[in-house]
Amino acid sequence: MSEKCPCCSGKQYSLCCEPYLSGAELPVSAEALMRSRYTAYVQKKAAYLVSTWYPGQRVPEMEQLLSESFHDTQWLGLTVTCCNHGSQENEAFVTFFARYLEKERPAALYERSRFLREDQRWYYVDGTSPEVGRNDRCPCGSGKKYKKCCG
Repeated sequence: MSEKCPCCSGKQYSLCCEPYLSGAELPVSAEALMRSRYTAYVQKKAAYLVSTWYPGQRVPEMEQLLSESFHDTQWLGLTVTCCNHGSQENEAFVTFFARYLEKERPAALYERSRFLREDQRWYYVDGTSPEVGRNDRCPCGSGKKYKKCCG
């Protein structure tokens, strides 16, 4: 039996993100791609991250920049809060909250990521940070108010 997938889906790694990161399969949805990208960050797989970035958004030094960022970052957990279709059939949005340590300091990423599908393949395009009010529930999934949790 294999270990649990780093993407926090609750599934075994071999049945979740491994087929995507190994190149055996393509993610079937924007959420599957987002989870596999998170796993690639955990496993420090810059080449996979670059290959899943929308081609028009890539820069030549992207793989090197990603690789350099891995040294000081430890990913701790992922919570997917929402998945939506876009205004077109080939567009989708995934909102997530990811916790990590950067240079041993706790940090978090709260993002609404945009994905596009071209030739039956999903790509990450970009993301925005949703607004969180002090008294809103924390997007990390703790059930606490943001100001008493990650805020």
